[in-house]
Amino acid sequence: MTMTFKNRLLATSLLVGAGVLGTPAQAQNLPPAPPTTSQNDDSAAQNPPAVTTQADPQIQADQAEGTSTNEIVVTGTLIRNPNLTSASPVSVVNESEITLRTPNNAEELIRRIPGVSAGIGTQVNNGSNGTSSVDLRGLGTQRNLVLLDGNRIVPTLANGAVDLNLIPIALLSRVDVLTGGASTTYGADAVSGVVNFITRRDFSGVDVRASYKLTEEGDGQAYRTDVTFGGNFDDNRGNAVLSFGYTNAKPVYQIRPFALFGVNSNTGAASGSSFTSVPTTISFPGVVGVVGPQDLQFNTGATALVPQYQGFNFNPYNIFQTPLERKSAYGSANYEVADGIELYARGLFASSFVQSVIAPSGVFGNALVVNANNPYLTPAVRDQICAANGIALGTACTSRTGNTVTTGLPLPGVYRRLVELGPRLGSYQNNVYDARVGARFDVTASTNLDINAAYGRAEQTLTNSGYVLNSRVQQALIATSPTACTVTTGGCVPLNLFGTAGSITPDQVAFIQGSSSVRINNQLTQVRAIYSGDFGMTAPWATQPISFALGGEYRRYDYERIPDARAQDPSELGGAGGAVLPFSGGYNVKEGFAELIAPIVADRPFFDVLQLETGVRYSSYSINTTGSNPTFDAWTYKGALTWQPTPGLRFRGNYQRAVRAPNIAELFSPSSVQLTNLAVDPCAGAAPLTNANLAAVCLAQGAPAGSIGAIQQPSAGQANALFQYSSLLKPEKADTYTVGVVITPKTYISGLTASVDYYNIKINDAITFATPGDAISACFGGLSATSATSPACTIIRRNPANGRLSGPSATTQGLFLPETNLGRLATDGVDFTLNYVRDLGIFGFNYNLSGNWTRNLKFRASPNSVNRECVGYYSANCGPSLGQIQPELSWQQRTTFSYGPASLSLLWRHLSSVKYEPGLPPLFNGTVTGSGALVGESFNFNRISAYNYFDLNAQFDVLKNFQLTLGVQNLLDKDPPIVGGQAGTTTANSGNTFPSTYDPLGRAYSAAVRVKF
Repeated sequence: MTMTFKNRLLATSLLVGAGVLGTPAQAQNLPPAPPTTSQNDDSAAQNPPAVTTQADPQIQADQAEGTSTNEIVVTGTLIRNPNLTSASPVSVVNESEITLRTPNNAEELIRRIPGVSAGIGTQVNNGSNGTSSVDLRGLGTQRNLVLLDGNRIVPTLANGAVDLNLIPIALLSRVDVLTGGASTTYGADAVSGVVNFITRRDFSGVDVRASYKLTEEGDGQAYRTDVTFGGNFDDNRGNAVLSFGYTNAKPVYQIRPFALFGVNSNTGAASGSSFTSVPTTISFPGVVGVVGPQDLQFNTGATALVPQYQGFNFNPYNIFQTPLERKSAYGSANYEVADGIELYARGLFASSFVQSVIAPSGVFGNALVVNANNPYLTPAVRDQICAANGIALGTACTSRTGNTVTTGLPLPGVYRRLVELGPRLGSYQNNVYDARVGARFDVTASTNLDINAAYGRAEQTLTNSGYVLNSRVQQALIATSPTACTVTTGGCVPLNLFGTAGSITPDQVAFIQGSSSVRINNQLTQVRAIYSGDFGMTAPWATQPISFALGGEYRRYDYERIPDARAQDPSELGGAGGAVLPFSGGYNVKEGFAELIAPIVADRPFFDVLQLETGVRYSSYSINTTGSNPTFDAWTYKGALTWQPTPGLRFRGNYQRAVRAPNIAELFSPSSVQLTNLAVDPCAGAAPLTNANLAAVCLAQGAPAGSIGAIQQPSAGQANALFQYSSLLKPEKADTYTVGVVITPKTYISGLTASVDYYNIKINDAITFATPGDAISACFGGLSATSATSPACTIIRRNPANGRLSGPSATTQGLFLPETNLGRLATDGVDFTLNYVRDLGIFGFNYNLSGNWTRNLKFRASPNSVNRECVGYYSANCGPSLGQIQPELSWQQRTTFSYGPASLSLLWRHLSSVKYEPGLPPLFNGTVTGSGALVGESFNFNRISAYNYFDLNAQFDVLKNFQLTLGVQNLLDKDPPIVGGQAGTTTANSGNTFPSTYDPLGRAYSAAVRVKF
């Protein structure tokens, strides 16, 4: 009779090829313990004692038999066989480590794994897209794949990113992180690897968990509650589980002493790093009779225009931890309807609310008109405006009472922070539905067929509130009395734009304030069939049969973005960072694949194990476009070898050709002007006055003649840029390989496991945008007499009011950053682990070290671009996607002592020193001036020293069914490094530091309880 699934599909508590540390007997003596457009911000159960590890001793049969799951999930292969050893190095975070860390979401859990670069998460504010994501090896969030139990789930964004907020943390048994190409196994997107979240299977009973976190400053409160219940039925032929979760995390504002005042990375001034301020500043192309700065600001009495004397400190409005509220439900069931026939289903729902908070909206360089008899203009100021515009005083000035530049008083570039409106809020409501159903059939005693289908839908609604409506600002400036506008449409209230903070009344705010919304719908439909097992044949010198997997897969992606009218208007919302244009698109892919694992030699001298792995996948893409359906195809393949000359010593290596197909955002996004990061503009300051070629280029780019010598740097380090997308993209191609060794000297040192793996990833035909540094270098890198007519220079377009590269997106294109298939990314390095489990009499001891040394992280946007080395460096150019820091050396090491039902654990996290990108103008090095706690302190913003963090945890099994976990994060209350606010991208660099890499919250406390029935 055919064996049942529960007997035949022997499961593992860890992945095939990545085992636990120690034996079950040892585990009993140890605790269940650790082993993208920015806005203008001018804008445990009895678990083995294993933790995050990349070691992978071969799984023993007694360990496998001790599990209760009926499905084997093997990260890196579609072949299910617990007796085989994978050649792919995989990091594993087990359930004990998850319990210790009590994360609010999955992103917090995996962000700190060595070699993983921070993606969008809870500590990204300006630049948040309302989701949480992961970035493996710093190669971009779009180049890795997120799986749930080995299966794809619907992405939330057009770039294919899966929102990690939907992962059911309470049900996780482990997290596998495979870095390196995995496209042969999982299809496109797995160029840099996969993150596979594995849930507990065949759960029986009730599991209730609750956790609470709080910083020492009394903010950042986070609550998480999960209830899971399930059980077996029909004489254990079936199982059903249902889990509900709720998370609520409060914001942490940038009011820590080191962050309260924004420091300029270039000047070291902490007096307000934003040009847009209060009172109003007017930027004139040329002020008659004035030499020097041409930006004049209202004085405190609103009686005169004076050289700008006051900036704006936007830091206190911003946050280090974005608020999150998440409600989730997860259910799964499986039922063996007959011997060899099993039906299964899985469904999840997650609703999350994420909010970004940034400084108040404003008028950011808009060209406006005011009537000469406006009630809020004094005669003296009126005359100054006339003089600055070259309008004769007297009747010629006072008679200009119209609403155009020829009939009213022109205000060429107006900057005013509208603090009376309060902060700008980006409120993201995400709803995700994803369901999968399938059936498994025993075809023979050693093979089975798995057929399944899935459908997922992700809905996101973004509401931007607290914004000024620029059209209404202009309407409200044309008035002859404080009570009535000349044009009364919409209940217009005359606007006092010329006073100090508070001069704009609530009635005025109500008229000029507005919001916008953007709706996103993303759908993924999947059908897959896998026939797998073994051939029943064994190589002459082997003991295990040759295993295989054959199959086919179909996926269809559909996406639409629906902004309202205000979101689409680039000139309407003050400080929105550019227009959000509607678009839709999709594609489908048909794939066929095959994998083979062949044990060649076993139990021979010097060949305890010799095993070959190979695989191939063919993918055919059909892109949904109007009027045509272009197609392209791609082949991926892999080969791997495992050689174990003696027990306890194993060598492994693999090579993969991986691909990444262009995602919907890259193929279908409309070109538009958005914000990018640029700290230094070559045309800024006095340099053009002594360089005729430079001055000619600045003028050719649209700077008015009167602005030469007085152009300001981009506001808050953010410049405008035209991002030009292309629908003609083809897949990226990557060559990846790893070579490593695993040592498990059980005979000599029981409980010791170590591994060292070298990895190398090269991505050609990479889909990238030119960096701001590339655009600047292409024009200003070698100035000559002909530069003013060079396309590389003239394609850059400046603010017509003042020559800056920042300003209204409707009039200031800024840099030109095209999307191409001409980029190249490359990284290589070494992952290493050391794990030691020891019984010290009445005490248990567990040591775990997991680290990464990154040798190179090269990024070149095009053949003519700079081939940047980004490992160990930071800047607005480094980082292919988000600009996060990738240190050269990082590790985390946990030491745990246990005594009976109690354990004490210390986690040490190390980040090596990093520097500012060489070849760029250096950042500030000196004593901070201005206001705040940093004034008088000396800093070198060009270098960040090595950082070490320590977390302390204590865990108590108070009763058989009750577990208490207490923790202190950032035990030594170490402040993050200070580099100012323009040292990197807006997404990564905020609050004078890099909050996703370094801890800005300070010492924090956590408590968690777990009750099981």
